[in-house]
Amino acid sequence: MTRKQKRLLSRIVSAAILLSTALVCDRYLGEKLNTVQLLCIYLPAYLAAGIDVLKRAFKNIIGGQIFDENFLMALATLGALAIGFLPEGEPELAEAVLVMIFYQIGELFQSIAVGKSRRSIAALMDIRPDTARVLRGDAELEASPDTVAVGELISVRPGERIPLDGTVVEGCSDLNTVALTGEALPRAVKVGDAAISGATNLWGALVIRVEKRYSDSTVARILSLVENAAAKKAKAEKFITRFAKYYTPFVVISALLVAFLPPLFSGAFLTSFPSWLARALTFLVISCPCALVISVPLSFFGGIGGASRHGILIKGAMHLEQLAKAKTVVFDKTGTLTKGTFAVTSICPKSGTAKELLLLAAAAEQHSNHPIAKALLAATSSPLPQAKEIREVAGRGVIAQVIGQEIAVGNEALMHDMGAAYTVVQEHDTLVHVAKNGIYLGYIAISDTLKLTAKDAILALCDAGITHTVMLTGDRAPAARAVARELGISSWHAELLPTDKVTQIEHLLAAPHRGTVAFVGDGINDAPVLSRADVGIAMGALGSDAAIEAADVVLMDDDPRKIASAIKAARRTLRIVRQNIVLTLGVKTGVLLCSALGLLGTWQMPIAIFADVGVLVLAILNAMRTLKTANASKNQTN
Repeated sequence: MTRKQKRLLSRIVSAAILLSTALVCDRYLGEKLNTVQLLCIYLPAYLAAGIDVLKRAFKNIIGGQIFDENFLMALATLGALAIGFLPEGEPELAEAVLVMIFYQIGELFQSIAVGKSRRSIAALMDIRPDTARVLRGDAELEASPDTVAVGELISVRPGERIPLDGTVVEGCSDLNTVALTGEALPRAVKVGDAAISGATNLWGALVIRVEKRYSDSTVARILSLVENAAAKKAKAEKFITRFAKYYTPFVVISALLVAFLPPLFSGAFLTSFPSWLARALTFLVISCPCALVISVPLSFFGGIGGASRHGILIKGAMHLEQLAKAKTVVFDKTGTLTKGTFAVTSICPKSGTAKELLLLAAAAEQHSNHPIAKALLAATSSPLPQAKEIREVAGRGVIAQVIGQEIAVGNEALMHDMGAAYTVVQEHDTLVHVAKNGIYLGYIAISDTLKLTAKDAILALCDAGITHTVMLTGDRAPAARAVARELGISSWHAELLPTDKVTQIEHLLAAPHRGTVAFVGDGINDAPVLSRADVGIAMGALGSDAAIEAADVVLMDDDPRKIASAIKAARRTLRIVRQNIVLTLGVKTGVLLCSALGLLGTWQMPIAIFADVGVLVLAILNAMRTLKTANASKNQTN
């Protein structure tokens, strides 16, 4: 229990003991005491429970922020203390104390709920190391991560967190990335592998060359994303903020009208005013909007915080709300539904030998980081001739000078541009065509394999109520058709340039009854589409700057099943928000009408307390259920 929670609990217990003492004195001595003496008996309990509320109300009034829940609570309870001094007025001293005590109980439940949400965020915040061991000369120095330059070497011992993104240059080990991805399976790293900041080195000593400054590192970007998530409010939160702004002055004015108008028109102002004032004070207690103001943001905060523990980073409540409304999910193919690791399956020369065809293609692509280029390079063991004047043609391929010859490597569109008479082949594999000086040499077939969980991911989306799944890819139509058929995807579009993908998304956005459109990509090549969709989801984005920048939701591991989990979590959170709004407004409206009509009798203040603080506690307990969303999601993905 935190210091604040202990202080609240102590205040509640002290006030309850003092109130019990006051009630005993009132019962046995009440007939002998006047109103001032009774007030002195109850005042210690009232101050023990409500002194902080009175202080906040006073400070807000001085600061010009008059109408808030503190003002309403102070006005209602001070009025209840004073009503006994009016002619024919019945003292409501115990009721005033009870209002404050139950309000503090509500504050305690709120603190516990927020604490649970913050602990899930704090678990993520623990990924930030305070120091880095920098190797400078022959010495190993401890330095702040933000002072380490790109290119320097850092040492990471077993059990320590990696402070900066880099490449392993010495040693091997397993990295625990659970704080980043939510997955407990360690990742093996050796010399030449990437090491991501925030991961824990499990057993082997590592030396890592720093590739990024701390401000650009994975850990810094993730922390910034989570810290700023609360600033992006959902429509429901914005509604509650606007609602409270106008609602509280309306309530105060209404309470004044309830207190003064009926007695003025009754002809017996002095005798009827105390009873109408009591109704007005009850009206104030009931109408306090704290249940809405607290529970709705708390629900969103809990949903975002709980999801972050399992590698689902949602950039704000507005994106969570959009995700909950998703009806159409659009996928990039390579690296999203497939592993993105290509391999050469066949080499079909039209002229020359297979070895020469592969050698020229690999030489032209040797400086590219594209997965197809890596597959070509992996397939050849011969020394590569040097490539010069390399030109990448967007969406088509690459042209380079190899051994004094112009070599074009790419798709059919590139062959058409080069005037090469290419062979049309109906295969499911991705085809890489090769031409030399405009003369067609042949093609190389390269295949990509589906992720093991891809089919389960599509089935999970259908189970989550997604009505339309779409696949967009730059690959040839036969390969796209085969993947879509195997996975059960509703529709697909192939041979697309990056701009074509944006156009397809815009068509979906313009379609009637399409619902929210979510796009799922690898976050590197798909940044424009991630930004254009209603919700951009970057999957497998560990260490990807483009993903964290462009996407609204970042899934930090490579499991597409978490897409459905994220959607279900968002819908559950939004459902809880709506439940709290209906519960709060429904109970308060009903009790307010009964109070104004005088139907509550002697029970009006206890019922008012329930309508305010009781509903607040129920709403907070309901909001705390959002923290279980991520746990349910976790179970679905295992």
